[in-house]
Amino acid sequence: MEQKQWHSMSIDEVSKDLRASNEGLTSQEAERRLVEFGPNELKAEKQVSPLQIFFGQFKSILIIILIFATIFSAVLGEIIDAIIILAIVVASAGLGFFQEYRAEKALEALKKMLSPTITVIRDGKDSRISSSKIVPGDVIVLEAGDKIPADAKIFEIANLNVDESSLTGESVPVRKNLDPLPVETYLADRKNMVFSGTIVTYGRAKVFVTATGMKTEFGQIAKEVTATTKEKTPLEIRTESIGKWLGLLCLGVCLIIVSFGILREYLISGFVQTEFIIGLVMFGIALAVAAVPEALPAIVTGTLAIGMNEMAKRNALVRRMPAVETLGSTTVICSDKTGTLTKGEMTVRRLYLNDQVIDLTGVGYDPHGELKIADNTINPNQKIFSLWAMASILCNDASLEKTREGDNWHIIGDPTEGALIVAAKKAGFEQDEYRKKHPRISELPFSSERKRMSTVHQSTEGKKMVFTKGAPEIILERCSHIHEHDTVQEMSLSKKRQIYEINEKMATDALRVLAVAYQEIAESINDYNEETLESDLIFVGLIGMIDPPRPEAIIAVKSAKQVGIKIIMITGDHKLTAIAIAIEMGIYEDGNIAMTGDELEKISDEELESMVTIVTVYARVSPLHKLKIVKAWKRRGDIVAMTGDGVNDAPAVKNADIGIAMGITGTEVTKEASDMILADDNFATIVKAIEEGRKILDNIKQYLTYLLESNFVELIVIGGGVIVGLPLPLLPAQILWLNLVTDGAPALALGVSPPSPDVMTRPPRDPKESIFSKEVKAMLTTITLIHSPLLLYIFISSLGEGLNQARTALFIVFVFFELKVALNCRSLKYSIFKVKPHKMLVLAVIVSALSTIVLFSMPYLRYAFGLQIPTFIDILWAVLLAIFTLILIELVKVWIRH
Repeated sequence: MEQKQWHSMSIDEVSKDLRASNEGLTSQEAERRLVEFGPNELKAEKQVSPLQIFFGQFKSILIIILIFATIFSAVLGEIIDAIIILAIVVASAGLGFFQEYRAEKALEALKKMLSPTITVIRDGKDSRISSSKIVPGDVIVLEAGDKIPADAKIFEIANLNVDESSLTGESVPVRKNLDPLPVETYLADRKNMVFSGTIVTYGRAKVFVTATGMKTEFGQIAKEVTATTKEKTPLEIRTESIGKWLGLLCLGVCLIIVSFGILREYLISGFVQTEFIIGLVMFGIALAVAAVPEALPAIVTGTLAIGMNEMAKRNALVRRMPAVETLGSTTVICSDKTGTLTKGEMTVRRLYLNDQVIDLTGVGYDPHGELKIADNTINPNQKIFSLWAMASILCNDASLEKTREGDNWHIIGDPTEGALIVAAKKAGFEQDEYRKKHPRISELPFSSERKRMSTVHQSTEGKKMVFTKGAPEIILERCSHIHEHDTVQEMSLSKKRQIYEINEKMATDALRVLAVAYQEIAESINDYNEETLESDLIFVGLIGMIDPPRPEAIIAVKSAKQVGIKIIMITGDHKLTAIAIAIEMGIYEDGNIAMTGDELEKISDEELESMVTIVTVYARVSPLHKLKIVKAWKRRGDIVAMTGDGVNDAPAVKNADIGIAMGITGTEVTKEASDMILADDNFATIVKAIEEGRKILDNIKQYLTYLLESNFVELIVIGGGVIVGLPLPLLPAQILWLNLVTDGAPALALGVSPPSPDVMTRPPRDPKESIFSKEVKAMLTTITLIHSPLLLYIFISSLGEGLNQARTALFIVFVFFELKVALNCRSLKYSIFKVKPHKMLVLAVIVSALSTIVLFSMPYLRYAFGLQIPTFIDILWAVLLAIFTLILIELVKVWIRH
């Protein structure tokens, strides 16, 4: 589509040119245009190909050294050694490739899940679709918090403000309007347009899409905002550091071994043969590379990425990889109440109208129910009921519709607003009839700071009616009169006190309470602001609704508290309502206090910090209060998770250690500020994600221990043997076989182990704690001290049968030890009888064992690796020592645990 000056064209011209209408495109037309114009995406950065990932494995300096060793062997005529080393290098690169490729695929899948969505009108109905499927001519419905997905012309507007700083650099949100503009109007001044990549900060609007993808202003200046940030986690950085440290250690050991060997040979023989020096240098290089767990960084990255994918399957979409690590350290969860701790299916239970309390029957969104006073059904034919229904239906952006199957009802929009429409329908008032009869002219949208919403409507009598709903205390402040017994009376102080008492009674009964009011304004008033629309209101009544707690959230709260995680409830509800729900959920207990937003504002940051540990409920708070709460906890050194959904929650979510956005009700702005998105808006999912994060770190510790113990034992056995004058205990090819073939499969299996029994019973991990925790150090020390002397003894005692036979005996015992240690490392804390090896680990051990059997059963391979057929005594020793050390290490685990 050619670039046009849409800002200078009238709405009718734009509509005609785009072949669009207020009713939106049909699904068929939208599909056709998607094929014609392509998806609404900026050009993605070039994907890393599988070949690039594979060849990237050879950038490691240690792999390069090993390749030089391969070439060196070939030049010297050691063709078999060269082939073996090269084969194992390629296999090692293959392992790294396998892990990195899986990680890339997992992150790609996650990016698709994180694709932003937007509301459009298709086939005459509101639909939520992926932003990538937007096409020119689509009608987008914009609300506060939306990230605008395409350039568009505004044709219907209600106090729309847009943050365009990402496009124009303008720091103040731009107030939009419908006024036509000259062709030469600069981009930043095109106030009748909205642009891709900018953010709605306030108000609502409907717009015609004029450009998508690279045709947008954003696309033309080649700016791209990606959904998932690729960054190294602290754990990955620490792991790479461990690898480098071990590399230097190994090179140092090799230098000592080579120098000592040459010196000893010279002292014994009086000269040193060139072949001897070459052999020692070759062995030193091979040992340096073999003794470092080359795959460790790749396995860490892969495990984290695959863990993110597993979390996504459980409705926790992690946007930033470091969050996986941080989850295991979380000490405080600050959670919104509505829809997260509760079901989000509001049901109106009680009304206060005409100086009487009325009960409503029925549950959920099914509009079948009755209005009752003291168990007597009432007929809602008085004017007060009509006013209540009008306020509930008209001052409302939700709608009640039947499902496609036609046997159930569902709400499109906010659950609280949906509950008001359901209640009105129970009383016989239809949303479509009222909205057709009283079209909306303008509005002052709801915001968490204002705690109210007002709409202006054309009345059938030619008047303009204003309906307002919001927090009772806010609405009552703006009411000068009350509609009672079909008359409008002045609001007395005693009446206000009575209404406040009824409000408190409803709140004590765990009901969320809204107040509704109205007024008539002159036809001549066209300046719609808070002063003209929200002063001298006429009070209609109170609406009490309940949002029952999620049963799974109650269990999750209990589980989190058991492991020392503090749960804080944050809500815009009345204080008494919040306390009632918090008590039911086990959040508010004896000794705790609840605090309102007003009380929070009156105390300093230092005062809040001193008492924050006993405040478990915050009621009537604004998003800025959330930020104050997060900072108070963080100053104490706690790791804080904070949930949010609205556009103004973004600062608190971004400031938290783990920012959590709602996937269903959350705005795109909050999602982009978050570390994790809850696809189901469920508090229980946060606790599941914490459990998954803890499991991932446990698994990393398990295979870190497994890989490193092998390297430490090799260094002591081989280095110690050479230093005391023994022949080389193992050949380079044998070492490489042990490190890759024997250890490879079990290490991968340990990385995907199920959670340990105490994963959700132990306190949160100290974020400053090293990956070398107490259990890791204890296991590494224990295994190294037990295995090293036994292996040296086996080698020394077998030397009388010949060097190759001694190496074979040592090799077979080493293999048995490594396969046995994989079972020991299933848990660094608990016995294998309590935490049994899982199927994948058992299968990995069997595969490694079979590989060794194949090695010994093929004469050519045996010869290439310098091995002989093991004797019955060799195998018996290997089995007995493996059983002995298995039991010994398990006993040491019991001793450490107690």
